[in-house]
Amino acid sequence: MIKRKTDREIEIMRQAGRITAAARQLAGSMVAVGVTTQSINKKVHDFIISQGAAPTFLNYRGFPKSICISVNEQVIHGIPSSRKLAEGDVVSIDIGAIKDGYNGDCAATFIAGSGSPESRRLVEVTRKCFFEGLEFARVGYRVSDISRAIQRCAEENGYSVVREYVGHGVGAKLHEPPEIPNFVENPRTKADPRLLSGMTIAVEPMVNAGGAAIKVLDDKWTVVTSDGKNSAHYENTILITEGDPEILTVSEIMP
Repeated sequence: MIKRKTDREIEIMRQAGRITAAARQLAGSMVAVGVTTQSINKKVHDFIISQGAAPTFLNYRGFPKSICISVNEQVIHGIPSSRKLAEGDVVSIDIGAIKDGYNGDCAATFIAGSGSPESRRLVEVTRKCFFEGLEFARVGYRVSDISRAIQRCAEENGYSVVREYVGHGVGAKLHEPPEIPNFVENPRTKADPRLLSGMTIAVEPMVNAGGAAIKVLDDKWTVVTSDGKNSAHYENTILITEGDPEILTVSEIMP
C-alpha cells in the first residue's frame, strides 16, 4: 500500500532531506584526483552523525559502508575502499540519512578533474532526465508518465536506462511502494498508480553511455555495465503536493 504522509511526517522528511542533500554536497566537494573513496565515506558518515541523524545505508541488508560510491562502469552500490580517484573518473555517490525515523535519499554524479566532453555530457543528460521526470511528479499523473519522460530523455540523447533497478517510495522505510521505473514496460505488467498529494518518492535515473545490460560483481553489491562503458546516477526525494512537486533533498546546511 502506498502511504501518504501527514504534515508532521513531511516536516521530519524535510529535515532528513536537508541533511542528506548537505551530505551529497560535501561528498561532491571531495571528489578529486588522488582522493580515496573511503575517505569520502568517512567524512560523510561523520557529518551525518553530527547532524543528529544516521547513515541509512550502513548495514542496510548487510551493506558495509555508509554511502555508495560507484566509479566509471559501476552503476550503483559501489563499496568505498582504498581506491584513489584518477583524472576523468566518473563518480556516482548515493547517500541516505535517517532522522527521527524518516529517510532522505539522494544521489549525484561528479567527475574527478576535468574529465572528457563525453563524460560531462553523460552527467548532464542524466541530471536532465531527472528534471524531465519531475515535470510529471504531480497529482493526477501516473508513475509511468515519470518513467516515460526519463526514458525518452536518455534515449533521445543516445543513452540507455537500467531496468533491473528503479526508483521507489521513501519514508519510514528506505524502500516503500510504489516502484518508479526509468522506463515504460510495454505491455504494462505492473501496477501504474496515479500520484496523490502526500506521496513521497525517490526518482533516480541510472543512465548508461552504452547498452542497458548490467551485472553484479562477486562482492554481491557492485553493479556494473556489461559492456564496460560509463554510467551516471542522479536522484532526489520528492513530495507530491497539490501544486508543483517539492524536492525534499535540498540543503541550507553548510557541511
